[in-house]
Formats: sequence, C-alpha cells, structure tokens
Amino acid sequence: MRRIPTDFCAAFQKAMLTAMVPESERNEYLRWLRFYLDFCSKYSFPPRDPDSLAPFLNKLSEKNQSRSQQEQAGASVQLYHALVQKWVADKDSERLSDEQRRWEECYVNLKQEIRIRQYSPKTLKTYSGWIAQFQRYLKDKDPRALCSEDARRFLSHLAVDRRVAASTQNQAFNALLFLYRHVLKAEYELGDTVVRARRTKYIPVVLTREEVDIVIGHLDYPHKLAIQLMYGCGLRLFECVNLRVHCFNLDEGMLTVHDGKGKKDRSVPLPKALYPQMDLHFDRLKNLHCQDLAAEFDGVFMPGALDRKWKSASKEFTWQWFFPAKTLTYVPRKTEHRRYHMHESHLQKSLRAAVLKSQLKKRVTSHTFRHSFASHLLMANYDIRTIQQLLGHSDIRTTMIYLHTVKGRTIKEVASPLDFDPETA
Repeated sequence: MRRIPTDFCAAFQKAMLTAMVPESERNEYLRWLRFYLDFCSKYSFPPRDPDSLAPFLNKLSEKNQSRSQQEQAGASVQLYHALVQKWVADKDSERLSDEQRRWEECYVNLKQEIRIRQYSPKTLKTYSGWIAQFQRYLKDKDPRALCSEDARRFLSHLAVDRRVAASTQNQAFNALLFLYRHVLKAEYELGDTVVRARRTKYIPVVLTREEVDIVIGHLDYPHKLAIQLMYGCGLRLFECVNLRVHCFNLDEGMLTVHDGKGKKDRSVPLPKALYPQMDLHFDRLKNLHCQDLAAEFDGVFMPGALDRKWKSASKEFTWQWFFPAKTLTYVPRKTEHRRYHMHESHLQKSLRAAVLKSQLKKRVTSHTFRHSFASHLLMANYDIRTIQQLLGHSDIRTTMIYLHTVKGRTIKEVASPLDFDPETA
C-alpha cells in the first residue's frame, strides 16, 4: 500500500481535526486515502483531479464495499482534494519553474476546451498523454515559445526513432493540433515537412458463423446477451454498454443507438432470435428497478444536462440502463447513490475467458464481432451502402475494408430495367 509522506500526513491529520472527523474514524480515513492513491497509480488516474474520485468509488462498489464504507472513502478523498489544492499549490510554487507552471495551466485549459466541445473523457486522457510526451521531449520548453518546428521534430521523432504505427502518429498529430489551435491559440502549419509513419493495410479478423456460436456458447448471462447484440447489430463495445431501455422498439424490431462514435445516432434491426432472451431480461430489469425505487436510490446517471432539465427522469424505467451495474455507485459531491451501466472491462474479461475456452486460432476481441457482422452481411450480398449505414460510418472508404474479408463476388446480380416485370416494377 502506498505510503503517505510524513509532512502531508501531518497536514491531513490537522485537516481531519478541523473537519471534526471522529478520532475513531481517522485511521480509516488514512487507509482509504492510501487505497485511493494506489488506485490512481494502478489505473493511471491523476490523484489531484477530483474527477478521479468517481471511478475509485465505482471500483469499491465492484468489490462489494458497503454504502457506509463508500461514503467514508468518498469523504476521505474529498478532504484530501480540499487539502491538496492549497498544500500542493504552495509546494509547487516553490518547486516548479515558470515553464512548468505554464504547462500546468495548459492542462487545465485543455480540460476546459475538451469539455466545451463535449468530447469523450477518453479523448481528454489520450490528448493529455500525448501532450505530456511532447512536454518531456521539449524538456519543459516554455509553451508560449512553441512553434510549428517543435511539432514537426516531435512527430518525425515518433516515426523515425520510435517507429510508431501511422495511426499512432496521427493520434499524436491530432493531439498537438488541438493544443496549438484551441489551447495555445497559435497557428499550426506542418505542410509536407513531417516524416509520416508508413500506413499499413489492415484487414480485420473475422469469425465464421460457427466460431461465433462457439464463443457465445462459453458466455454466461448477461455477457452472453451483450455479445449477441454486438454481433447481431454491429455495435461497438461502448455503444453496447451505454444502451438504455428506451433504445429498444420491440414492436418495430428496431434498436436505436444514441450518441455513438462522433455523437451520431443510428437505427439497426434487432435479431428476432434474441426476442425470448430480451423478454426475460426486461423482466429482470423491471424487478431491479422496483428494488432500487424501494431503496430510494437517486436514479441512473443521465447524459449531459438532462439531470437538471428533467429531475425525475433518472428514476423512470425508460431511462434505466439495459446492462446495469450490479451495485449502486456513491456520488460524494451530491451524497447520492446512483446506478451506472456495466463496466466495459467486465465484459472484456468475460469474453477473454470464453475465447480461451473456445481454443480458436484467431485473435478475438469485442470489436471482432462488429467486423464479423459487416463481413457476414457482405457474404449475404447486402450492398455496401446499407452496411455503411448500419455501422454508422461517415465515409464509405471505411466500410470498403470489409471487401477484403470475404471471397468471391459480393454484389448482387445487376439486371437491366428492360428485364423487369412490368406488373412488379
């Protein structure tokens, strides 16, 4: 367990005294703080960032910690954040150079600009990582003095010295582009002077229909139903776990995916073979919802500002998660207990175990079922434009990659309009 520095431990003890924490609970507060710091170190969360508290409490919930324990842990970390803002700021002012302090300001502004544009938290984490590498490469050069040549040298270094993939270099390119344009408010002209990593032709791994059934056969509920939906509807992993009850229209046999990649919505047909399983699943969701209401929970987590616009909507059945988490998550800022969706890592671990049991000779991930969905539709002679719409691709060239995963002709026979039956034309 991570050791807390002696000087900060003394400051934390004083803060607990000021906050009137009972003496019998102070050792527990210190223990929870150590757990929190260990968690941040293991999962690469910044401990100074208050947003790191929510995933920490979610992890405690997954480990079946009681509500009172989650509340105590949340109070301890909140006290830590309140103290660290002043304590660390004083230490940093003594330790950090002017250049390092300006980089700290860049990260704060980066977070604000990402949130203004409503980008994914994963985008913030990725961009922050690349900008940190850029900062180290420049040896903490004052961000106000950055120029296009600095970005050129770093991107060329990635391609020549580190030999990263083209997609990795493009990711770094986008992170620096965002830094220059939206954080530093500077011009960013690279032109053709950057050495670009060589783009390789990637052909996705596709399972046969029999292999899909073998893997699914080794899965248990509810992960089995999740993978069946990913294969049957061509869903991405995050799209699957983010499904809510109102996304399903069983009468019309349609599933609407809200806020997919690029914040786009799309509709896909539901597999009729899953109707019996889904009916049983909806019954379980209704029972869980009734239990939550009886326990006076504070609802599910809502997207955007809907929690303020429709205060009671989070408790309505139509807004409940289709794949809910097993336990409630404590939100210390609001002293609420809310329901989150199934964590992506749980589904991935379950799938990994099923793949190992299947003893397949192919590398299988959750995205493999989306690749298989598209390839099997091509083999069934569905046109590429239809598949593009079902997958939610903006560019047809993205969908065209699946032409390399099937053998033979994949386009329906084209007939002349003169050969059409006049009565059916």
